[in-house]
Amino acid sequence: MKPWVKAAVALAVVWVAAGSVIWWLHAHKPTPESVAAFLDGAKLDAENTRDRARTIRRAEDQLNDLTFQQRQDLQKSGSTRRFFLAMTKEEQSAFLDATLPSDFRQMMEVFNKMDPAKRKAFVARALEEMKKHSGEGPVRGMDDQMGAKIVDQGLKSFYADANADTKIDLAPLIEQMQRNLQFGNTN
Repeated sequence: MKPWVKAAVALAVVWVAAGSVIWWLHAHKPTPESVAAFLDGAKLDAENTRDRARTIRRAEDQLNDLTFQQRQDLQKSGSTRRFFLAMTKEEQSAFLDATLPSDFRQMMEVFNKMDPAKRKAFVARALEEMKKHSGEGPVRGMDDQMGAKIVDQGLKSFYADANADTKIDLAPLIEQMQRNLQFGNTN
């Protein structure tokens, strides 16, 4: 066989292999629906410790593979919250450590790209919501330790990942959050 034919065949094999891998990865990329189905189907209370840990790690990996918008869509289903509440406090803490950094990083990327007028409108709505739910702890429905962990990770991401315009626009939210935390959740 001629050298150029061998090269062409080798190149074709490489392209077919690469295309197959790309297709496989795309076909197995989690979606909000597939993650919700996984979370809803997980029965943590019926699993032994090793299987439970494996299920939680798989959930973490799937969540971290979703985009910010996909995570928002998933949150609306309530699946993540139900799964989270089925965990022990230690598992919840580890779960937050594994999923919050990418979640907040993606959120800051969205804020950084957002039109300034939309970002300001978001801040106004979020401030109203924070004031409406003041007195419920740092994060509504969670104990103070978990809420503080979420707030701490959010602040780290804010300072590390937000651009200057985003920091200026989000400053009122940060100030209100600090007021709520420092002054016993008063407005």
